[in-house]
Amino acid sequence: MRLEQLTSRIFFYPHQPETDRPMLAYINGSRISLAIDAGNSAAHVDEFYGALAEADLKKPDMTVITHWHWDHTFGMHRIHGLSAAHVKTNEMLEQERIRLADSAYADALKEEDPCLKREYADGREIVAVPSDIAFTDKMTLKLGGLTADMFHGISPHSEDTVLVHIPEEKVLFLGDSTCGDFYNDGYMDKDRLGILVRTIERMDCRYCILSHAEPLSKQELLDYLGMVMAGDGDMDQGWP
Repeated sequence: MRLEQLTSRIFFYPHQPETDRPMLAYINGSRISLAIDAGNSAAHVDEFYGALAEADLKKPDMTVITHWHWDHTFGMHRIHGLSAAHVKTNEMLEQERIRLADSAYADALKEEDPCLKREYADGREIVAVPSDIAFTDKMTLKLGGLTADMFHGISPHSEDTVLVHIPEEKVLFLGDSTCGDFYNDGYMDKDRLGILVRTIERMDCRYCILSHAEPLSKQELLDYLGMVMAGDGDMDQGWP
């Protein structure tokens, strides 16, 4: 796996379906570098940082989390620099941290999720930690030549969804926000999806980046979500 370049200042480490590793992004500001999501394990973070080093890019100064699910957060204890997340994300991660003190809970997670079981097949400890910085509505970072606008969004996937817009590069990061609710049998709430679609429509972006798919143009994503809303798309996933 190699780091891929989306724009002159945005890079991404591709998703890996076999262990449900999401895409990890890197925004290269002249003063601050920002990563999006922390991966699903320490090994995932180490791979990402190795790819950054090969591209002669420094480790991120900050990592922002799109939502609390394990594949986006179980590498948080390994990251360089500070982490930022929505307050609801931290509430869920604190619950996970407490539950993981019981080894039986960790074992149950592995049995319930084959991807998690493969990721932690070598017996590594599963670790959950809350972020260093929490926000409730939005937070803006001036990275140096780039701006990262991070804001809470309505989504069918998770109550704590955070979207990240880089206006100078016209890129919108959406995490898993277009998907159904994994913890409710993949239920797709079309009302919430409709609100998300209207949010995407309002954004000045050329690319829409989902965590478990290749980069899409804004129109490609809106066309697909239009089919989902009409009942012609995959209602469990919400991505091509």
